[in-house]
Amino acid sequence: MNTIKSFRTYIFLICLFQIFTIAGCSDQPTTPTGSKRQLSVAIDSTFIPMAFINDDGKIDGFEPNLIAEIVQKAGYEMELVDVEWGGLFGGLTTNKFDLLISSITIMEERKKRMAFSLPYIRSGISMLVHNDLQEIGSLEQLEKMNAVVGAQINTTAYFYLEKYPGIQRKGYEKTGHALIDLVNGGVSAVLGDSAQINYFYNSKPDLKKSGFIAGERLTSENYGIVFRKEDKVLRKNIDNALIELIKNGRVRELADKWNLGNFVDIPAPSIKN
Repeated sequence: MNTIKSFRTYIFLICLFQIFTIAGCSDQPTTPTGSKRQLSVAIDSTFIPMAFINDDGKIDGFEPNLIAEIVQKAGYEMELVDVEWGGLFGGLTTNKFDLLISSITIMEERKKRMAFSLPYIRSGISMLVHNDLQEIGSLEQLEKMNAVVGAQINTTAYFYLEKYPGIQRKGYEKTGHALIDLVNGGVSAVLGDSAQINYFYNSKPDLKKSGFIAGERLTSENYGIVFRKEDKVLRKNIDNALIELIKNGRVRELADKWNLGNFVDIPAPSIKN
């Protein structure tokens, strides 16, 4: 009788060990059956040229191209999910998505709730000003005018305007909507990501006639891929793949492909986030 109990205990412990082993390896590129693990990657496709819906109805742009190569090099497969900006972080924390890539600035406040990869690009905030205000070159000047300035809500550009209480901040669901308002005279200026402002300015003739990019980049921000804090193995694997793509020049090639130009930098992999 004791022998049977001991055998059952032995079998139970083996099964328990296997369960914990499988759970501990859940972030590995392959599943216990040997097939590649598929990651659910969320992105907001309204951020041209970083991510957008192309003429074929597919998600395209710098970040979709980049994450596809990172995931492949790390040994995973992926499903790219188009999600509005406001649903990205909640979807990650509720396990709808495995990671996020959507020009998300690495911020200390965000790092309290989630984990970031090494930076894959450095961009920042630029300002497009209406042509009627040729003498304007700074937010300080706009603040003295009590001017109305637009930005996409819940972005670093939108929050940056809080530093200038004299400015009337106007929020939009998309940066493109703010730029349309600029053309129509609804705002004096628009703040947004440098790469996006540059893209719209050079691709929209009506915008080029209506405004000008004032000065240099106002900020420098590192963008990172976002994970849940507990997914340490997944983060390490993605980081290793990203490092290789930075070192071999592939990230820079993709930036050039999408005409990001001098508005972005590729940080060296040794930079801490």
